Amino acid sequence: MEGDNKPLLDPVCRGSYTDKGSTDSLDRGARRPFHVEHRNIVENDPSERVSAEASVLSSRVHYYSRLTASSDRLLSPPDHVIPCQEELYVYSPLGMAFKVTGGDGGAKNPSIITIFAIWNTMMGTSILSIPWGIKQAGFTLGIILLISMGLLTLYCCLRVLKSPKSIPYIDTSDWEFPDVCKYYFGKFGQWSSLVFSMVSLIGAMVVYWVLMSNFLFNTGKFIYNYAHNVSMSDTEFGTNGSGISDTAVFDRWWSKTNTIPFYLIILLLPLLNFRSASFFARFTFLGTISVVYLLILVTLKAIRLGFHLEFHWLESTQFYVPEFRLLFPQLTGVLTLAFFIHNCIITLMKSNKHQENNVRDLSVAYLLVGLTYLYVGVLIFSTFPSPPLSKDCIEPNFLDNFPSSDVLVFVARTCLLFQMTTVYPLLGYLVRVQMMSQVFGKHYPSFFHVFTLNIFIVGTGVCMAKYYPNIGSIIRYSGATCGLALVFVFPSLVHMISQKRRGELSWPSAIFHSLLIVLGVANVAGQFFM
Repeated sequence: MEGDNKPLLDPVCRGSYTDKGSTDSLDRGARRPFHVEHRNIVENDPSERVSAEASVLSSRVHYYSRLTASSDRLLSPPDHVIPCQEELYVYSPLGMAFKVTGGDGGAKNPSIITIFAIWNTMMGTSILSIPWGIKQAGFTLGIILLISMGLLTLYCCLRVLKSPKSIPYIDTSDWEFPDVCKYYFGKFGQWSSLVFSMVSLIGAMVVYWVLMSNFLFNTGKFIYNYAHNVSMSDTEFGTNGSGISDTAVFDRWWSKTNTIPFYLIILLLPLLNFRSASFFARFTFLGTISVVYLLILVTLKAIRLGFHLEFHWLESTQFYVPEFRLLFPQLTGVLTLAFFIHNCIITLMKSNKHQENNVRDLSVAYLLVGLTYLYVGVLIFSTFPSPPLSKDCIEPNFLDNFPSSDVLVFVARTCLLFQMTTVYPLLGYLVRVQMMSQVFGKHYPSFFHVFTLNIFIVGTGVCMAKYYPNIGSIIRYSGATCGLALVFVFPSLVHMISQKRRGELSWPSAIFHSLLIVLGVANVAGQFFM
């Protein structure tokens, strides 16, 4: 009877087997089992399919993977059934299969590099709208919401990061969150994640177009004023472009909404049609430089202008907004996009050298992002001089509150203009790869397909820059919409379903995660009613 209860594979055998190197040589970070569907292979030749040999290897790998749980290394596929490097395939975030062309790919970053990579990725155009968002919510409530949204989005991001590991009996080491959504929700999860990902990316491109039009306008205005000795006092801390000018011809051909958005087409539309965006990827470091310069600029302006704060808890005055305002959903919409990194966090954390520190490193990165937003938002709001202007005059892009003749702000706008000119094609490349790969099976089906998509994206940016150049509203609408699915709904549902399948779902967990879904829906609804 004792022999009947003895495991077929005892721990002693396991140790000796591992010592032989048969399974230990299977490095999950370098040589992973693969699964390829014939119709999903992306190659230059549309008729290219997986070879019969590769199909056989795939079947054998699946056979071995189902013999035991993925955590049991004893029955992991031995080396002779794993394809060689030139026959390995990996998945994109949308589930399309791409052939590995070589390279190590196993380079790992220390925690400090991972933290600042997340910080740099999350820092975007939303930082320019944080002071406006605090104004819309009220000073005290704005700070509370910023901290609360940071904690909520961090928790949801952790749920996304851990979601692949909650799936048993399947190697999910190459999975992204859309793959997880497809596993739990089928085609609906796959396509809905694509749609909401497109909302976030195209929304960011629209914001970029509006901002580039703004920065190009002010850069040209600065150069024109300098050449013609036209100056505005730095104390005119209001809305730029409000000064009286008799340069009718210049104003007609250099208009922020009527001409500049169309001038950008000449520069940016050709860049969007490049097959590869690798050239522009080399300039991503400019984002860090721009953010650091903005922090320096905000600090210098705070020292020069001083603080203008009065606290009125029960009533408002002529120059100050209340501490609490009913327009607070506008700030939560902005913050949803400001803290949004959920669609790429799994990829970013895969390069972390110490995977056991992922939770800590992600938390530190969110802390740095939150402190950066707090620093900029609180300082700009506090130093906005109220008289002669009310704090209600804070613009959705706080740089618009400085005159075009301000040299420090001119440098900031110029740096941001150049940075956005290089990042915009990268965003367009991501939109193209995700959409074209999903619809046509390849990321560059033809020049006509790509050009048509780019015309739509550019046209949307031009229309918004001309008729609705309010980046605060654009950010909050797109942030709340994409955040509904990718921040609140899908991470919460995936976590509850995985817990239920393991028999671990409790009432407190179900209530809390259901509340997160309700908050996501309320966040979207608030953008239309507040």
